[in-house]
Order: sequence, then C-alpha cells, then structure tokens
Amino acid sequence: MEPSRVVNHRSRTRSHRGVATACALGGVALLLLCLGACSKDAPQGGAQAAQMMQMPPVPVTVGRATRRTVPVRITVIGNGEAYTTVNIKAQVDGLLQRADFREGQDVKQGDELFAIDSAPFEAALHQAEANLLRDQAQLKNAQGQFQRNDALFQQGIVSKDQEETFRTNEAALEATVKADQASIENAKIQLGYCVIRSPISGRTGALSIKVGNLVKNNDAALVTINQISPLYVDFSVPEQYLDEIKRRFAEGPMPVSAAIPQDTAHPEAGTLAFINNTVDTTTGTVMMKASFPNEGKRLWPGQFVNVTLTLQSLPDAVVVPSQAVQTGQNGKYVFVVKADNSVELRPVVAGVTDGGDTVIEQGVSAGDTVVTDGQLMLMPGGHVMIRNRS
Repeated sequence: MEPSRVVNHRSRTRSHRGVATACALGGVALLLLCLGACSKDAPQGGAQAAQMMQMPPVPVTVGRATRRTVPVRITVIGNGEAYTTVNIKAQVDGLLQRADFREGQDVKQGDELFAIDSAPFEAALHQAEANLLRDQAQLKNAQGQFQRNDALFQQGIVSKDQEETFRTNEAALEATVKADQASIENAKIQLGYCVIRSPISGRTGALSIKVGNLVKNNDAALVTINQISPLYVDFSVPEQYLDEIKRRFAEGPMPVSAAIPQDTAHPEAGTLAFINNTVDTTTGTVMMKASFPNEGKRLWPGQFVNVTLTLQSLPDAVVVPSQAVQTGQNGKYVFVVKADNSVELRPVVAGVTDGGDTVIEQGVSAGDTVVTDGQLMLMPGGHVMIRNRS
C-alpha cells in the first residue's frame, strides 16, 4: 500500500471515532432533556415546598393592622394674610413732631402714634371762638333793637319796613352765630387730627416718613399696621373637591391646620372662613381662606405654610403602616405573616393616607401582621425572621 493511501485511511478512521463520540454525547444530552421534561410534567407542590424549607428565613420588619378613625384631608400650600391692614395717613398739613412707637411694635386700638405741630390749628380755633363772641354780642344788640322797634311798630310809631329791617338783621346775626359755632367745631376737629391714634390693634411696619418732615393731608402713608391676631391664611384647592367642601361648610365649621415648613410637628388650628365665588379657569382651583386665632403670632402675613383641610372622618377604618403597601403589575399588595412565620401575598385596595398609615379598604383585617421592610427578598410561601415590630 502506498504511503499516501495509508495516511488517508488513518484520517478516515479518526473521523469515524469523532462522529461516534459526538453521537454518544448527543445521546446523553437528549436523555437529560427527557428527564427534565418528565420532571416538569410531575407535580410541583412537593418540590417547591421542599425548596422553601431549604431556604433560610428572610429577616424582615413587621407591623400590625389596626382600626382607628382616619380623617380625610387635603394638603396644599397657603400663605398668610393680615386680618386687617390699615395705612396711616395724615389728615392735615403740618410738621411731624414725634412718633410715639418703635417700628415693628405691637400697638393697641387708640394708642397714640404721631403728633403733628398743632400751633396753627390752635390759633384757628381761638380765632373762631373770638368770632363767635363778637357775633353773639351783635346778635344780642340786634335782638334788643328788634324788640324795641316791634313795640313801636305796634303803636304805629315806626313803619312796617323799619320793623322788617330790624327783624332781618336779627335773623342774619343768628345765622352768623351758628356759622361761628360750626367753625369752632371744624377747628376742633382739625386740631384733633394733629394727634394720630391707631384705629386697630396690630403690629406696625416701617416708618416711611421720619420725624421733622412736613406731611400733607391724605398723602403718602406714614406707617402700615397689620392685624395678625387673628390672621387669615389663603389657599387654593382643586375644583373636584368643591361640592364636598361646600356641603361640609354649610353643615358647620370645617377644621383647618397650618404648619410652618420648619416646624411641621406643631401646626396652628383654625377653621374655614371663606370660599371664593368663582373657579380660576387657568388653574382649575378655588381660592379659600381660613381664620386662625394666632395668639402666639407664629403665623405671619405673606408667610408660606402647609395647609391641611379636613373633609371628613372614616370611623373604624383598617390601617397599616404605609411602607407595607407595595405596587406590582396587578396593583397594590402586602405580605401578611402567618402563624408559622410564612408569608402570604395579598392583593389589597388601598385608600387614603394619614400620617404614616394607609387605609386598607379590602384585603387585610385588623390584627394581621404585615411586612414593612424586607419585601424585596420575599416570595409567597417563604419564611421570615422578625427583627422587630414597627
């Protein structure tokens, strides 16, 4: 046999062996596939149960479903508004002599705020009083003349024209005296305007005109006073709540709370005082006002606060910690821990949230233990190790 033919024969032999080996491996793989398919057709319950028993317990934190009365609330952003705002202006022209308060001071109704130079007005009052005395003396003389001439007219000594002249003179002087009295009253009023008193109780702002300057009647405001106790808070709510708010507002006072963003743990309590008569078409909201006693003056005009309007209360509602409620492809669910420390996935219908709790309308009963932390490692039927109860 030629050498080249021998080599080809050997190569062909090795090729046959390789094919045989591949066939053997393929048979093993096919056998494994068949075994796998047969195992899939077999019941899974026992295998899964065994697998669950072999898995270590998952450490979790749990809480308990309870029953309590839950308020239904709307939380929005609002801002403070002074209950009353007064711009203090001068009512006479003159020199501003003094200001009897400090900027930012709380004042009471009737407290003296400013004094305007009163000398010109005192002089005008004295002149009006002097005019009155003069005209009263003239009136007295005219009355005497009329009485004497009227007696002579009755005797036929003087004419009717002379008697009427004296009567007219007396009447004119009576009118003059009344005008003098009115002038005196006006002079007293003008003199009274020289002292400006606070018309309300509130807090003063910054002085816009300093002492020593001339002020004019009804010109620029000297100072602005804001009444901040009580105080309004303005806020807007979506129009979808308008019907319910109007119904509740007609039934009685609606509680409203206002919390300062830096101190949300101590909100101020108030009541709804006003619902605007129109819906803002650009925002779809309704402006409202709540009144707060604000005795501690914690709320301030223009300050932004977190406003919570309570619509109603849900008595005897089932609540769970909000972190227990999870969201899946089929909706909300919670993991419920059973007596043997295994967990069950339960679909739930979640309602409103209050504080750290969520109302569960369906799916959980009071007393159930729910997982609040560690849900990512859980699967239905698995076991848990409770670390603590929240």
